Amino acid sequence: MEDSELRELKESIKRIEKKLGIEPKETASKYKRPSWDEYFLEIAKLVGSRGTCDRGRNGAVLVRDKRILTTGYVGAPTGLPHCDDVGHLMRDVVDPDTGKISKHCVRTVHAEQNAIIQAALHGISTKGATLYVKFEPCFTCAKMIINAGIKRVVCQRKYHAAELTRKFFKEAGIEIVYMEDKVEEYPNQ
Repeated sequence: MEDSELRELKESIKRIEKKLGIEPKETASKYKRPSWDEYFLEIAKLVGSRGTCDRGRNGAVLVRDKRILTTGYVGAPTGLPHCDDVGHLMRDVVDPDTGKISKHCVRTVHAEQNAIIQAALHGISTKGATLYVKFEPCFTCAKMIINAGIKRVVCQRKYHAAELTRKFFKEAGIEIVYMEDKVEEYPNQ
């Protein structure tokens, strides 16, 4: 077969593929599937959009064997008024790592806590699971994560007051992964 015949054949194949809706290999191969960590973090971000306190809108997804077990977002306890409806319930909180006083809204249950609570409420074991969250868990959530048997935490970013979280996770053998080496910023830290 001569070069001109081969070129004509390739062009004919391209026209047929186009009519059939088949993308050429070079176009199809440019798509990059998200990793499992990226995939579940995107889901956690969407879950967080249901949050009812604008100081973070964190979402959490508990996963085992690439299957979602439960989700949770930041919000007031069931049946109680939400920050978005009645305002924040701000308190001064002492950072156990630095002694620095910062403002925190105490009306809400954290996303991590809600995901763990949902598992307990529905009889779902969290042993060996991975938790996906927008930013690193606070110290209280870290202790719950340890006791819930969760073995891996994947965060988009770090939390400004997480020195004890990191220390306890290390001692408990919990792997923590950060997708970005940035600290999450939110109002009135």
